[in-house]
Amino acid sequence: MIAVGAVVIGLVILVWSADRFVAGAAATAWHFNVPPLLIGMVIIGFGTSAPEMVVSAMAASQGNPGLALGNAYGSNITNIALILGITALISPLLVHSQILRKELPILLAVTALAAWQLVDGTVSRLDALVLLGVFAALMTWTIREGMRDRTDRLGTEVSEDLEAVGHMPLRRALMWLGLGLVLLIAASRLLVWGAIDIALDLGVSDLVIGLTIVAIGTSLPELASSIIAARRGENDIALGNIIGSNLFNTLAVVGIAGSIHSIAVPAEVLGRDVAAMGGLAVLLCILGYRRNGPGRINRVEGLLLLLCFCAYTGWLLATSL
Repeated sequence: MIAVGAVVIGLVILVWSADRFVAGAAATAWHFNVPPLLIGMVIIGFGTSAPEMVVSAMAASQGNPGLALGNAYGSNITNIALILGITALISPLLVHSQILRKELPILLAVTALAAWQLVDGTVSRLDALVLLGVFAALMTWTIREGMRDRTDRLGTEVSEDLEAVGHMPLRRALMWLGLGLVLLIAASRLLVWGAIDIALDLGVSDLVIGLTIVAIGTSLPELASSIIAARRGENDIALGNIIGSNLFNTLAVVGIAGSIHSIAVPAEVLGRDVAAMGGLAVLLCILGYRRNGPGRINRVEGLLLLLCFCAYTGWLLATSL
């Protein structure tokens, strides 16, 4: 019960501190005249993935890299299947942003790279450095796109959202930025301790706990921001949160964890978890592209995504317990 309490309290603090961290970072960037598109693509994307990043780094440093890998891949599956599914059921999504349509095939390529690295059953430090190198290249491209194209629909939506945040004084923005980061680290330590203790008590691997409890918990900031954005009609922000988070998770989160501690990967991960992650990325790419007009995820397709999440979760539990 103490471990369960630690996980619950850790998740609550994690979600709250991530929200404060993102608000502080976005307001700070706004004060320094960073383009709204760049804030949406880089700063908010980094902020919503901060829980996964800190939790995975903490888990790897404590000798539990399986929890780190499960957190990253489980969050990717949760983002597309559960979060986009719920969001589309609440409000169907239309994809106008050309930059997001460019990022969809990049997400497919990054997922394929992750699968290729797992063929030998390990994420070595060299693999991790490759992931971090690709991440650095992707961030360079993102910054160039954000500086060059200031008329993209995503930038317009972010600009409207930042009008309220931009009135936050710089001193307060910096305070929330620093406090949010400190609480993220503290909550992550608590969450990792509780998750490992639960795994030991249940007799399951830390990988499975990472794929389920921790993955869903650390994805809560994406769920909240995507639902709020969809209800406001800011469809590109809702989808951009998911695409950006999955890119961060696959490249930066696994890269950081693997550089701290090489990760031994059970054989079933490639055929089960990575296959599910890749299949959902393909499905998202299909939904995000239409020959005529913007991409669309309607309520029926949202329900399909939720059914995919239920099927994957059942598959995971059946093969793990």
